[in-house]
Amino acid sequence: MPGRPRSWLFRVAFAAAALLRPEQRVRALAARPVPRPRSQAPGSLKCFLGALKMELTEVTGVSLKRGSHAVEDNDSVAPAEEAKRQKVLDGCLTTGQDGLEHVSPPGSVHVPGPPAAVSAREGRKNSDVQLEEEEEEEEDGLSEEGEEEEEAESFADMMKHGLTELDVGITKFVSSHQGFSGILKESLCSLFIRYSDFVVHEIGKDGQISHLDDLSVPVDEEDPSEDIFTVLTAEEKQRLEELQLFKNKETSVAIEVIEDTKEKRTVIHQAIKSLFPGLETKTEDREGKKYIVAYHAAGKKALANPRKHSWPKSRGSYCHFVLYKENKDTMDAINVLSKYLRVKPNIFSYMGTKDKRAITVQEIAVLKITAQRLAHLNKCLMNFKLGNFSYQKNPLKLGELQGNHFTVVLRNITGTDDQVQQAMHSLKEIGFINYYGMQRFGTTAVPTYQVGRAILQNSWTEVMDLILKPRSGAEKGYLVKCREEWAKTKDPAAALRKLPVKRCVEGQLLRGLSKYGMKNIVSAFGIIPRNNRLMYIHSYQSYVWNNMVSKRIEEYGLKPVPGDLVLKGATATYIDEEDVNNYSIHDVVMPLPGFDVIYPKHKISEAYREMLTADNLDIDNMRHKIRDYSLSGAYRKIIIRPQNVSWEVVAYDDPKIPLFNTDVDNLEGKPPPVFASEGKYRALKMDFSLPPSTYATMAIREVLKVDTSIKNQTQLNTTWLR
Repeated sequence: MPGRPRSWLFRVAFAAAALLRPEQRVRALAARPVPRPRSQAPGSLKCFLGALKMELTEVTGVSLKRGSHAVEDNDSVAPAEEAKRQKVLDGCLTTGQDGLEHVSPPGSVHVPGPPAAVSAREGRKNSDVQLEEEEEEEEDGLSEEGEEEEEAESFADMMKHGLTELDVGITKFVSSHQGFSGILKESLCSLFIRYSDFVVHEIGKDGQISHLDDLSVPVDEEDPSEDIFTVLTAEEKQRLEELQLFKNKETSVAIEVIEDTKEKRTVIHQAIKSLFPGLETKTEDREGKKYIVAYHAAGKKALANPRKHSWPKSRGSYCHFVLYKENKDTMDAINVLSKYLRVKPNIFSYMGTKDKRAITVQEIAVLKITAQRLAHLNKCLMNFKLGNFSYQKNPLKLGELQGNHFTVVLRNITGTDDQVQQAMHSLKEIGFINYYGMQRFGTTAVPTYQVGRAILQNSWTEVMDLILKPRSGAEKGYLVKCREEWAKTKDPAAALRKLPVKRCVEGQLLRGLSKYGMKNIVSAFGIIPRNNRLMYIHSYQSYVWNNMVSKRIEEYGLKPVPGDLVLKGATATYIDEEDVNNYSIHDVVMPLPGFDVIYPKHKISEAYREMLTADNLDIDNMRHKIRDYSLSGAYRKIIIRPQNVSWEVVAYDDPKIPLFNTDVDNLEGKPPPVFASEGKYRALKMDFSLPPSTYATMAIREVLKVDTSIKNQTQLNTTWLR
C-alpha cells in the first residue's frame, strides 16, 4: 500500500481497497490522484474515493451470511429529545456536500449544541463567552493536529472490539422460518452506501404519510420579490452577516444606492430585513448620495426572535414544510438550514428525529421564515429538498407523530420464494420482538449502558474513567490521542488541547473538569447537555429491558400468562387467571426499571431484582441524589406487529440501478424501474410502518435471522469481500 493515509477517511478507504482482488486493488490505487496542497486535500480525497467506489460497485452492499446490517431511523421520541435543540457549528457543510461527512466513527457521542452551565450561580456569563470564542475557533474544522498520520488499521480490525447482540440481551426470535442472506446497501465502512435502499417517511399526527410532492410556493402578495436574493453583492452580504452576528466592531453597515429609485431602495430594504433577521434599515443622505443603513434594533435576542412587526398578522406565524434529506440526521439538517438562513436553530420544530444513513422525509416547522426564502435553499443545498409549504398558527411538537413508514430493499437475496413468503407472512402476522437496537448501546469497547450504570450507582470516578479512558474500537485519531494524553497525565486541559473539535462528550467533560476540578466530577459532568447525559441512563434501562424480555420469552413463550402486564390507558395492570384468554401477546408490556412502575407477578419479577442487585442497584429505590438521574420508568410492548406490510421479490441484472423511485425521482418525472421476469440477481423490497421508538433493524433481523451488530456484520462482510 503506497504511503500511509493521513486521516481516518483514508485509512478506512485503504482498508476497503485491501480487500479487493490484486488486479482490482491495482486499478483502484492507480486511480488515486497526485497529491495536492493541504488546502485542496478534500477534493483529492473525494476523487480517490470516487475511483475506489467504481472498483467496488458490485460489492458496495455487504453480503450478509443470513443477514444485513440495517440502519435505524425510528427512535423518534427517545427521552434524549426532551432537551432544547441547539446548533452544532461543526464546520462540516463542505464535507457533507461531498458525501463524506458521515464517516465519523460512532465511538463518541457528539453534543448537539453549546454546553449548558451546571448552575446559574457559578460563572455562567464568563463561561458562555469563553465557549462562544472556542466554538468560533472550531468552525473551520479540524486542526492540523487532527490530521496527523495514524497507524493504519482496517475498519474490520477496529470493529472486533464492538458489541454483539448477545452482549445487550438480544437473543430470541418469534418466527420459525429459516433465515436467508441478503444485502442491505451498507459496506465495511459507511463510504459506499446506497441510501435509496433505505427510505423513511414520517407518519404525521393525522395518520398520513409525509411525501415531498409539491415544490411550489404559496402565493402571497406580501412576499418580497425574487430580486432580494441578487440585489446585494457578496461583500455586502458578508458585512451584513458579520454585523448581524456581532462579529465586528461596527454598529451599522451603509450600502450606497447606485440606482437611486424608490423601487430599488425598497428592494434593498426588503433584502436586508428578510435575509438578516434582527437588522433594521433606514435611508440616509450623505454628501449628496443615498445610503441604506442597516443597524441592530433589539440586540442578540433578535437572532432567536425574528422581528414581529415584519410578519403579516393575517398569516400563521409558522411555515410548515416537508424536508427530504439524504445522509443527514434531523439536527444536522436543521443546523445546515439555520446556517444558510442566518437564524438560530431553535426556531425550528419537528415531531421526531430521523437518523442519518437513509433517505428520510419528515415535516418541519419554522418561525416566521417565508416559504419563498425556504424554497430558495433548493438552489443552494445538496442532498436536501424542501416543499409542500403551508403557513400554520402552531409549531410542531416532539412525539406528535404516529410513527414512520419504511421502504427497504434487500439485494441479492438467497432465500427461495417459499422462504421469503414465510418470513414476510410471519412479520405481518406475528411481528418481531421490540428490542432496543444496537444503535442504542454504542460501537466501542465501552458501551453506553456501562456509563449509565455507573451514574445510577453514583460512582462518578468510574463515569469519568469510562468516558475518557483509552478504548478499542472505531474512533477518530484525535480522540485516540486525547484519551492517551488523559491516561498519561490526568490533566484535563492537556487532554482537551488534543481535541480540535470540542463539542463531543469527551470535550465537554474535560472542559468541565478544567473548570470545576477533579474533585467535583458531578458538576463537570453536568456541563454536558442534559439530553446527552440522560442518554447513558436510558441506555442502561434499555439493556435491562432487552435482557428481561429475552428471559420472559424463554420462560413463557409467545402467549400471555397470569402475572403479565397490560396497559389500560396509561396504567399498567396485571392479567388475572380468568382474563388470560382476553389478551394476546401483542397486548403484553414489560417495564423499564424505575420508581414509578410495577413489575410482573411471576418469575421475571425476581429476574429484574437479581439483575439490578448484581449491578449494585436497589430496585425498590430508583430515585437518585441528583433529580435528573432519578428513573421513573416506563412500559414497552414486547412484540410489535408492523402495519401496512407489503413486499415484492424483483429480478435485476445491474446492481447499480435503483429498484424504486424516491419522492425526488417522482418530482423529476423519472419513470419507475421496469423489472425483467428473470435476472442475475433477486431483491426483496419491503414496505412497513412502525410506531415511534421502535427499531426497523429489529424487523429486518426477524426476517433474515441474523445478528445485526456492526461487529458481527463487519466480520461477515470482510469474509465475503475476500
